[in-house]
Amino acid sequence: MLPHASLRNSFMEKFDLIVIGGGPAGYAAAMRAIDFGKRVCLIEKDLVGGAGLYNGALSSKTLWEISQKVYEVNRVTKNLRSEAFSLSWDEVRMTLEEAMFERKFHYSCHLKLLQNKLTHGHFEFKRGFGKLLSKNEVEISHNEEKEVIYGDYIILSTGSKPRILPNIPVDHKHILTSDGIEHIKNYPKSLVIIGAGVIGCEYATIFSNFGQTKVYIIDRKDRILPFEDADVSEIVSKNLKLKGVTIHSEAHLERIEVVDGEVEYELSYPDGSHEVIRVEKALVSVGRTPNLEHLGLENAGVTLSTKGAYVEDGDTVTNIPNIFAVGDLVGRIALVNMAEIEARYTVEKIFGSNPPALNYDNVCTIMFLHPEVALVGKNEQQCVQEGLSYKVVKLDYSMISRAIAMRRTEGFFKILVTNDDEMRILGMRAIGEHASSAIQAVGLLIKMNAPIETLSELVHPHPSIVEGIQECVRMLLNKSIFKSAVFKDKMSVYAYEAGVKQELEYL
Repeated sequence: MLPHASLRNSFMEKFDLIVIGGGPAGYAAAMRAIDFGKRVCLIEKDLVGGAGLYNGALSSKTLWEISQKVYEVNRVTKNLRSEAFSLSWDEVRMTLEEAMFERKFHYSCHLKLLQNKLTHGHFEFKRGFGKLLSKNEVEISHNEEKEVIYGDYIILSTGSKPRILPNIPVDHKHILTSDGIEHIKNYPKSLVIIGAGVIGCEYATIFSNFGQTKVYIIDRKDRILPFEDADVSEIVSKNLKLKGVTIHSEAHLERIEVVDGEVEYELSYPDGSHEVIRVEKALVSVGRTPNLEHLGLENAGVTLSTKGAYVEDGDTVTNIPNIFAVGDLVGRIALVNMAEIEARYTVEKIFGSNPPALNYDNVCTIMFLHPEVALVGKNEQQCVQEGLSYKVVKLDYSMISRAIAMRRTEGFFKILVTNDDEMRILGMRAIGEHASSAIQAVGLLIKMNAPIETLSELVHPHPSIVEGIQECVRMLLNKSIFKSAVFKDKMSVYAYEAGVKQELEYL
């Protein structure tokens, strides 16, 4: 039994900041607090790096990179080889584990040196489960031992886990989530993916790239990636189908169960028809949910929203002034880069450097699909939903010299701007080779609220994919090298106002 709070307070260890959770957000918060010379305690119950390293960002993207290489070898040499090139799953797992070990080594060495030598006792890493006892006290449980520490400020950054639906019997053997799919013993002969969002489509891309697995996707909507514009969804969908992926569109999952060591699922469709299919494995990919359990939020009086820990729009402070929540725990945007930015912002706000307010209008994101998709700011769907008047410029990859040289001309750039003389950038979508390298400058312009002329005057390297952005901007300014009136199927500019789309031709 723990002693009374007043008695505990007399001998407990005290910190300027306690961070609960050692994933991307928590780690970034602790490191930023060290910059301010504060006494910091970072608590992690399991794996430092969290989903940013394990069963998530780094691991899944390593799998994607390996699978892309296998696919590319077979694409380039398909007329030269009698048999397709392949890697064993053991070889894939070895490379995956090497990548994770490298990053894990960075974390472990960094923590050890910081704690033992470089911060002169200002930084402590404590292994265990952190639980709030009050607005300042945190109990750490580890191997049946408990310790209570005191913090002037507390940042909650406990991340998220895969969402599990009550009607889907996840057994982590036949029916898995993203926490288990990378730990299978071999390529599944067949795999059904429940959910057609980013994570589901990424794993469909990975396993279809390897060419060892028949992949199915269950999609409730009429197209995959329904939160993105149809032109993006169509290219990704077409390529998945070319690799043999079956997409069950507008399908309702009636049941899924393990039968005779296989996964059997039944679908129904709007026309009243039903379909029963058996596969070797199933992957449940229906989003993530914040890790809120057993944190003791009620002990500190922290309130919750429908998405996670409640914080004000554009901020990270909870209803308790010295307790903050960042990253996936808030349920705002589940991205490593945003989690780190929220964490750094929070520490800067706490310790008085007066940072600019958080801005989610220029968040750069990559979808690791085929081809890759990169996005920043708003898409057309969002602009229509918000009743915005906007212009769109769209340039096909086949008009970009680098894409032609690479013989990879599938894809496009699409930039959205305000439908006025200023033409401020609202957002951009890029799909195609090197798409992820093309959006940062646009993200910066959104943040700066700068005019598009800034991009038109930059001297881009040649040949490069990013030259396509410059040509897009020149099209909007009616001074492009190639004219949209000539290449109507490759270049377009149009305006959208009051629900009406108007094609614009510039000469």
